[in-house]
Amino acid sequence: MRGAKSATWVAGAIAVALTATACGGGSGSGNNAAVDPNGTYTYYNTEPQNPLIPTNTNEVGGGYIVKNLFRGLVDFDAKGKLQYQNAESIESTDNQHFTVKLKKGWKFHNGEPVTASSFVDAWNWGANAKNAQLNASWFEPIKGYEEIHPEKGDPETDKMSGLKVVNDNEFTIELSKPVSTFKERLFYDAFYPLPKAFFKDTKAFGEHPIGNGPYQQDGNWEHKVQFKTKKYADYKGRDKPKNGGVIFKFYNTDDSAYNDLVSDKVDIMYKVPNSATSKFKSDLGERAVNEPYGGQTTIAFPMYDKEWGKPEKAKVRQGLSMAIDRETIVKTVLKDAYDAADGWVPTVVEGYEKDACGEFCKFNPTKAKQLIKEGGGVPGNKMTITFNNDGGHRDWAEAVCNDIKQNTGVNCAAQPRPTFQQVRNEITGKKMDSAFRMAWVQDFPNISNFISEQYRTGAGANDMGFSDPELDKLMDQANAAKTIEESNKLYLQAEKKLTETMPSIPLFFDHTLGGYSNNVQNVKFDTYRQAIWTDVEVKKK
Repeated sequence: MRGAKSATWVAGAIAVALTATACGGGSGSGNNAAVDPNGTYTYYNTEPQNPLIPTNTNEVGGGYIVKNLFRGLVDFDAKGKLQYQNAESIESTDNQHFTVKLKKGWKFHNGEPVTASSFVDAWNWGANAKNAQLNASWFEPIKGYEEIHPEKGDPETDKMSGLKVVNDNEFTIELSKPVSTFKERLFYDAFYPLPKAFFKDTKAFGEHPIGNGPYQQDGNWEHKVQFKTKKYADYKGRDKPKNGGVIFKFYNTDDSAYNDLVSDKVDIMYKVPNSATSKFKSDLGERAVNEPYGGQTTIAFPMYDKEWGKPEKAKVRQGLSMAIDRETIVKTVLKDAYDAADGWVPTVVEGYEKDACGEFCKFNPTKAKQLIKEGGGVPGNKMTITFNNDGGHRDWAEAVCNDIKQNTGVNCAAQPRPTFQQVRNEITGKKMDSAFRMAWVQDFPNISNFISEQYRTGAGANDMGFSDPELDKLMDQANAAKTIEESNKLYLQAEKKLTETMPSIPLFFDHTLGGYSNNVQNVKFDTYRQAIWTDVEVKKK
């Protein structure tokens, strides 16, 4: 998911990641205060890019809200074990044909029952090319996807042939070919159910989403201010809230959010600004959290651009990567709040291998100049790195540009946009003509999620317009593998193959660098950089 996101992995993979970085915070001496089970708390966030429709939400501003309003067929416990939420069972004997049975009694926030059609209709709508959903590619493995989402022209149908409703509590899924970990894939937001009200007025729904999760919308969405939720009393899931609701507060700058955190005006912040990295532990004490999670930061290039899309520019991008002194930037600018990236897959993720990027992620100014020259140089000998100014990225973006200028002579400038929403609209609209910040927070802690969702031809999060048929073939082989070990090895080959074209440059592996106020307790973070919202306890005042 955009920093939040075809993923194939095994439940054991998430256990590795969750164990490695298991939930920080929440263990201090203030955790024995009296609790208000109906108390609400505030959560730092950014204004969502789009209306709140699960199949069109793949960035954190909207994603964090959607994840509280909805629940899917499956999720994972704190130890990474796959468990059923809305599903009673999901059975298959061949990893191609699945029978899904639902638990009875689940309802949407408007009282409508959650049925098999709630899932099937939502998936068909999300996959339909006419609806232009950012997450449509997640449905690609389902038989009939090509007819409902052709590469060109209008869809031949509005239903995928691989989805069949048996009755209100049962439906079947047929894939075009076996995918050994399809059940785990169903955890992603794109597979959430939708009520009938959605199809009557999708525009209105985006402003007032009706989910089936532990929280429901409370009042109107106050754009650029906040989005309020309250506990859903009739929620049937395993993770019933220990609080009365979450208020997502939208900030234009991390610094103002951090000031509110220190003064107890916002209760949870998952990412403190760079200006606070050297002091947040002393400011917050035992309420400070610093732990790696499944996220990374890169700078990506518009491969659809007539200049950057030329084959010889691969060498230029390789050279630019080698001009960046990641280790020094991490130590001096980012205050060890990140790790220098040695590939596209973070260390806490299943399938990670050290130095997957090889020499191209190692600082070597001499080789950098040579490669840039061999590739015909940066177009016009100048480039920009576009980023959102409300996310605390200016310092590292300027440091990266300074390295490029000093070590290659290329004129590089950090180019801010006021908000995350604005820069995402430009990126998804394919309007970029130079480099831009790209980040990914895992949908699953497996190598496939970091490679397939961003670098497969036509993938929903392939913001670069990148395409490599040989890479696609490798990923197809990985998805068809009989074991997760075999799949991981093939995805590792795909990751290493990215160095040949370098559509993006790995920079950092991210940390959850956050904290919480004196108003709350039992605050824990998972390896998705998310607080475990339903576990948060609000202290009585």
